This record gives sequence, structure tokens and C-alpha cells, in this order.
Amino acid sequence: MQRVGIKDVAKEAGVSASTVSYVLNNTPTESISEDTRKRVMAAVKKLRYVPNLNARSLSSRRSNLIGVLIPQTEPGKEFMFSNPFYGELLSSIEYTARQQGYHLLLSGTQEDHCYLNIAQNRDVDGIIIVGTYPGENLNELKRMGVPIVLVDSYVMDKDFHTIGIEDKEGARMATRYLIGKGHRRIAFISGSIRENGVNMKRYQGYCDALQEAGLTVDESAFYSGTVDYEYGLTAAQQYLDRGRQQTAAFITADVLSMGFIKGLREQKVCVPDDISIVSFDDVYLANMTYPSLTTVHQDIGEKGRKAVELVLEAAKAKEHRYTECILPLRLVERDSVREWREPT
Repeated sequence: MQRVGIKDVAKEAGVSASTVSYVLNNTPTESISEDTRKRVMAAVKKLRYVPNLNARSLSSRRSNLIGVLIPQTEPGKEFMFSNPFYGELLSSIEYTARQQGYHLLLSGTQEDHCYLNIAQNRDVDGIIIVGTYPGENLNELKRMGVPIVLVDSYVMDKDFHTIGIEDKEGARMATRYLIGKGHRRIAFISGSIRENGVNMKRYQGYCDALQEAGLTVDESAFYSGTVDYEYGLTAAQQYLDRGRQQTAAFITADVLSMGFIKGLREQKVCVPDDISIVSFDDVYLANMTYPSLTTVHQDIGEKGRKAVELVLEAAKAKEHRYTECILPLRLVERDSVREWREPT
């Protein structure tokens, strides 16, 4: 079946092809009567005309594509949709971009792959990078001349716009809450710890809260692996193997907490009766687990919306002006924590 073109729409509406183009693109410099506009849109609907995005990008010098890069920081891991955090974030990014007439180019890049090649090959109008670290790959992107927004990154470079949260303060908030409930022996369970990374900031917040309360940071209370459900199961077994020394745990991602709870339940250890948990993220599943998770809430949807808004605003700006957006956090109390009194 032959593709319906702009000339077909023009013939059906009884107008010129340029008039159809003006209507579809809302060209502000052209005065189009309401009657003409209605006839064009009726023809578009009747013929089921779909604009040719490739042709449009050639004329406007825009691809209407936003690149979303998620570096795979854990070698050998599959793409991160197993973590509901990424599903929520990408859903928000896609919806916001679509509302603005943009599409996504999504890539889960290996750390040693060149971001520049991926971005240049598709000629994107802007790039959103989630959870990256300082490195040469980012420096190469500066040569592209397209706006770049870093999400959940502690790269200190004002050539890139940033959006994130106060990870250190969120971890401090979570650990203080457990201390306020009477817990003195608190585990830290996390993905891999790297300098200038989210997990490092959360570990620092955990340590700060313990030290402020006069408590010792105990290395035997430290558990680190990958940010996924499977490591949550593993961490549960490690906790049991080490003799269940802690009465509570701060866990840096809800998906880890879900695996940890399941692993403990399989060994007849209950949350919160035997160990209390405060988690981080507040993904939509956090309220559906048993028990439901007390967790540090971040607005994942707003993070995605803001990332798209920043990259599109920067694409339209005539000069680069660095923008940093820090979203607020709050603790959501549910059922995974109980008051604790040390035996006398």
C-alpha cells in the first residue's frame, strides 16, 4: 500500500501542499483561516496521514529524538528493567517527550563504550544520561554541541545540566529514623560502592547518622553487591551466615529490600519482628510488598519530567546556562519497622 503524502492531503482538502505544511506545523508567520484549518485536519483524519519524521527533521534540522543512555556499571548484567526504579523513570521520560512531539533513543551502554558514537550515529537533539561517573566518555560528548542532562550523577561539570536528589541526606534521614526507634546495630545493604556515586553518598549519610548518635560504624554490618532482587536474596543469606548481629538495616534500593525480605522469610526470619528495614526510592511496588516498605520517597516521575524539560529548554536556548535541579525527599512510614529495646 502506497504511503499517503502531504500532496494527497492537499488534494483532498483543496489547498496547496504548503498550506497543509503550515497547518500541521502551526507556522506562526502564516495566517490560515479556521475553515481552511478544519478542512486540512479533516483530510488528515480521513486519509490517516502520518507525517514523515525523517523529512520533517531534514527541513527543521532537528531529529525530534532524545537519546537516553544508561551506563551498565555492573559488567555482565542485563539491562536494568528488572529494577522498577528504571521502569518508572523511563516511563515518565517517554511520556513527557511524547507530549512534546519527541521520541526516545534508548541505550544501555557498557562503561567502556563511547557515548559519542552512539549519540552521533542517530543525530539526537539532546541527551539524558542516568547514573554515570566522571570520565573521558563525558568529555567527548561536549564536542557534539547538543544539550546534555545528567540524572543521579555527581559529575561536577557545568557543561552538563543536572537533576537529582540529596542522596546523603536521604540516607541520614533513614538511619536516624531507625536510631529513633531504638536500634543501635544497623546494617547497610547496597549495590557497589564507587567514588562520586549515589551509593557512596548514601553510605556517607548512613555513617554520619551513626556517628552523630555516638555509634560505631561496624564493617561486619556492611553488605555490598548489585542493585537487584537477586542480591537481596544473597544479602539475606549473608546476614544469616554472619549470625544476625543487626536488629535493623538501611537498604539503598527498594528492589534490594524486596529480595532481602523474601530471603529472610524463606528461613523463617520475619520483618519487622526479627529485623526492621528502611529502604530507599518508594517505587510503586513498595506499598505492595509484605510487609509494606518504610522507605525514603523520591518523586521518580518528576525526575523524569524535569529531565526532559531541561534538555528541551536547553535545546531551544541561544546560549548555555547551567541548570541544577535538586528534588526533595521525605520518609514514608509503613510496616517494615518496629520499636526495639535492647535486652537488659
